[in-house]
Amino acid sequence: MISADRMAAVDENAAALGVPRKQLMESSGNAVAGVVRRVADPGAAVALVCGRGNNGGDAFVAARFLDDYDVTVHLLGRPETIGTDIARENWDALVAAEYDTRVVADSRSLDLGDPDVVVDAMLGTGVTGALREPERSAAEAIDDSSATVVAVDVPSGVDADTGEAAGTAVDADHVVTFHDEKPGLDDWAVTVADIGIPEAAELFTGPGDRNLLSRPGDAHKGDFGEVLVVGGGPYTGAPALAAEAAMRAGADLVRVACPRAVAREVQGFEAGLILRPFDGDRLTAENLDHVRGLAADHDAVVFGPGLGDHEATLAAVGDFLADFDGRAVIDADALAVVPDVDTEATLLCTPHGGELREMGGPSADDWRDRLDAVSAFAAELGHALLVKGAYDVISDGETSRVNRTGNPGMTVGGTGDVLAGAAGALLATQDPVDAGALAAYANGLAGDRVVDRQGYGLLASDLPPELPRSLWGEGDE
Repeated sequence: MISADRMAAVDENAAALGVPRKQLMESSGNAVAGVVRRVADPGAAVALVCGRGNNGGDAFVAARFLDDYDVTVHLLGRPETIGTDIARENWDALVAAEYDTRVVADSRSLDLGDPDVVVDAMLGTGVTGALREPERSAAEAIDDSSATVVAVDVPSGVDADTGEAAGTAVDADHVVTFHDEKPGLDDWAVTVADIGIPEAAELFTGPGDRNLLSRPGDAHKGDFGEVLVVGGGPYTGAPALAAEAAMRAGADLVRVACPRAVAREVQGFEAGLILRPFDGDRLTAENLDHVRGLAADHDAVVFGPGLGDHEATLAAVGDFLADFDGRAVIDADALAVVPDVDTEATLLCTPHGGELREMGGPSADDWRDRLDAVSAFAAELGHALLVKGAYDVISDGETSRVNRTGNPGMTVGGTGDVLAGAAGALLATQDPVDAGALAAYANGLAGDRVVDRQGYGLLASDLPPELPRSLWGEGDE
């Protein structure tokens, strides 16, 4: 089962792996034609009603596999407005081969005739909301027809994730959906077509994962999360790096709760940091009311960078988590407390291999073995894990991902603090596995870009300035 947003990410990741979208469209169109052949005998009249996106492109391809049928291809809109190059190429191929192609410039001019089969290829899984013209009138015409209706990927007007329609929608008899089932299609006769997307496109992180980070033009301050970093004491750079990374990863506001004894040093790393210091030179139980009050006003907490492993500090971490029901990234020495705490919090834990073993987790050298072992341990622990390594493994026990960005130059100290901060910013708006996978991808890609530019000798402070481009900018691995 895969959501519409996740499917779009997997499709883009497949392209990044070298599987061209044009190749996937060819396979999709062939699959649609296969269902048409299953529901109608050769010679039957088939009308393909096509939008101007890749959903329509799938139907353009299907037409070429239906030469034994009486096929008409109806394009809703002008050919020059077809939205993608590959869809346009497949339309042009039909025109050049003199298929019966018809341009529907006005929805009132759509004439389906009396087909035996109608293929609904107007809108795919990425489009939600009420149908607009000309698709609304076309959907009504399809529903008024007595033909068998085959929908491409999802019936137009139906939300693929919920199965609901906001008004007019195509009443399909069959749905040909691609790669995996969609959550909202339980009420239809569905054929799931394998179109050649490799398993790696779903397992490994890639540029498609960045599609989660939309920024609507009418967004307001706070829409993208407020993050609290709780850290510092024995170390001053770690909380500063985590906080700067959270800002670079898109959090609207980032505050740092650290011991007053090191607040001046932490502030010195970045003028934009907002400090909320507590008394003393380390976190203890006496500071928890201060920290709890701050945490309640934030969307996510990053707990651990630079806190150290003093007995009183770890006891305070345990007490905090026992009463906390929000979202938190747990990093560094604070990780040791997690297995022994009963908490309602939503946690994303970010250990390296040694810290994972100290938590009672598995040890495995090969990433494939680690994937299964980490998934099993996450299920036992009850929290999501981002296990750092040459291949990062992210799992909550049900959903697992693997990240391959990054390089040996990132073994330098502090890169984990940057990762924790980025994960905190993303956890403020995303579920733990998505947040962890995207943070690992962006942090590793940032490190790859630094090393590509200057070679090894990377500093952890080199990474945060690269995070925005890794998350939103152009270019991939």
